[in-house]
Amino acid sequence: MRFNSSSGAPPRWRKALTVAGAVALAIGAVTYTGSSASAYADVQVVTDAKTASDGKQYWVQNHLVGKDLAAQARSADGTPKKWLLVWAGDENIADTAVKDVKNLPGSLGGGLGKVKNALPGPDFLAVIDATQGSPTYGKVVNTATVGPLVENEPHHMQYVWHKGDTIYAGALFAAATYAFDVSALPQLKLKGISLPTQTLGGSVPDAYWVLKDGTAYGTYMGGPVVPGPYAYQDGSTQIGNGFAGSPGEVVHFDQNAQVLSQNPAATPQGDNAKLCDNLPQLGKPSCANPHGVQAREDLNTLVTSDYAEPRNIILDPVKQPSPYLRRPTIRTWDISDRNHPKLKAVSYLQDGPRANPADPLHSESRAVMETTVTNLPGHKGAFAETMQGGAIFYTPDITAKDPHWIEVFDDGTAGKPIYSQNDSNGASSNGGWLQTSPDDRFLYHAVQGRQKGALGPDDPGTTGGVYVLDIQKLVAAGDKVEDIKGRVDTLEKAQQGGGGDLPTVVGSAPINPGVPGAGPHWGAYDNFVLGQDGFYHETQQPQHIAVSNYFVARSGLDGDHKVNLLNLAPDGKVAVDQNFRDEFTGQVGINFNRKSWPHGDFGNAKPHSELFVVADQNVK
Repeated sequence: MRFNSSSGAPPRWRKALTVAGAVALAIGAVTYTGSSASAYADVQVVTDAKTASDGKQYWVQNHLVGKDLAAQARSADGTPKKWLLVWAGDENIADTAVKDVKNLPGSLGGGLGKVKNALPGPDFLAVIDATQGSPTYGKVVNTATVGPLVENEPHHMQYVWHKGDTIYAGALFAAATYAFDVSALPQLKLKGISLPTQTLGGSVPDAYWVLKDGTAYGTYMGGPVVPGPYAYQDGSTQIGNGFAGSPGEVVHFDQNAQVLSQNPAATPQGDNAKLCDNLPQLGKPSCANPHGVQAREDLNTLVTSDYAEPRNIILDPVKQPSPYLRRPTIRTWDISDRNHPKLKAVSYLQDGPRANPADPLHSESRAVMETTVTNLPGHKGAFAETMQGGAIFYTPDITAKDPHWIEVFDDGTAGKPIYSQNDSNGASSNGGWLQTSPDDRFLYHAVQGRQKGALGPDDPGTTGGVYVLDIQKLVAAGDKVEDIKGRVDTLEKAQQGGGGDLPTVVGSAPINPGVPGAGPHWGAYDNFVLGQDGFYHETQQPQHIAVSNYFVARSGLDGDHKVNLLNLAPDGKVAVDQNFRDEFTGQVGINFNRKSWPHGDFGNAKPHSELFVVADQNVK
């Protein structure tokens, strides 16, 4: 079913700045029914809708800037466009209130007036011209809003896009997964949506990994929607403590985001009671809160990393109830049967030389946010990073019965290369995106940096950014940990590198230099280059990276809501692209804090994740 701006479009909807309206939204279902007027000229509105499992209509509504859509797809010289898709959420009063609470004592004056559009508005995929040299480089050419749900808190998509792939996009708060057709960019279509009633075995969707058959695995970090027992398709039953609690699951989706299987991340016996807290407490303690997810289909192995029991980060952004709600665990799965992943092993990361028993939250093992696999047939290793722990770990063989993970790098070693005035303490570096290059030469990592006061009242914090590690010696060292030379086993090595085969910094770039905790959380590499034949081709050596400066506002770790592009050199050196500038401010980086969008004057937005994508007809 399709709508356009002249017939059958969903009715118009605007935000109202009234307390009564806010209360009504808080009590009832939070939805919106259409679009608002836009300050952009010549916006074409095209809507694609699908009927979901609840019998209701859900849609993506394109707001395409310009009259000639065919001209939008190519530069003036005929070069086909490359696009950066950014999954972003509307900012509202619930996002900004956390900053007020964290800064008490003080004034909460300003109320709803602090945010011009204080009530929830539409979330969207922004389509940005990422074709270097294009006259519209860095301009937003479409905002594809989703409806009727708002307050999705757009989170992650998959890590990389290949021709023909569905884009899977997660709604953290709404517990929904959207599936988008991007074959005819800059216009999008909705292929389908998975609602929380279809994934009752888990909640809080995080990240996705697309398989060669076009289906995808998605990590649902939170527990079953309803507290109590939940029976999975494999015949097992797990006891959960409710929505956004524990234990989570891995969901297998078809190309339209319809659920093929739900697979429990918990072990039958539970996890280590000393290292894994749950609130409310479970009879069998669980660290099973999968966040990052990547697979090696040739090895029939899936790897997921456990981050945290998610609701506790949101419920108390000022003081965490327990450091043991942040997880030290990584799970490996047998995916010989693609539709029934089977949990093989739960690995506990070890603390390192910085660990302090009085401050377990900042031990190297805490909060395993991301994992990334190696890619080449001769390699079987994988990496993982810890957000609060500030360290990178590696196992040389993910197919082992019990993979052995060791610390191979401390974020403190990259502190001064990123910004000369940083210290060399990796604790609470707030690391996020972690990705191997397709040729297994480099490891890319985004860190937000340590917030001021994180380690005590006199802590100045650190500047965040992106750094690149040379991992060639490490992945060539073989399949056994014993054969790897070098260790991060002293404070000196945590600050200067472990030597031997361990990674070394070859490139780094600050984001918001001099501002603590204001770097990027997420990123994506550009896996396309333009060939002499006029088509884009996938490359093993990415030349660009995109990063976004936003985490989750209600956790107390927000960001400046900018998206930056960085240029990558063949030797791993990286630098912020000074030509990727905001179309309104003229400043470097695309600012999502703006009054107007193609879909209307909805104000600030929160860009969480991004992907480089090319229309199918322009890729070979």
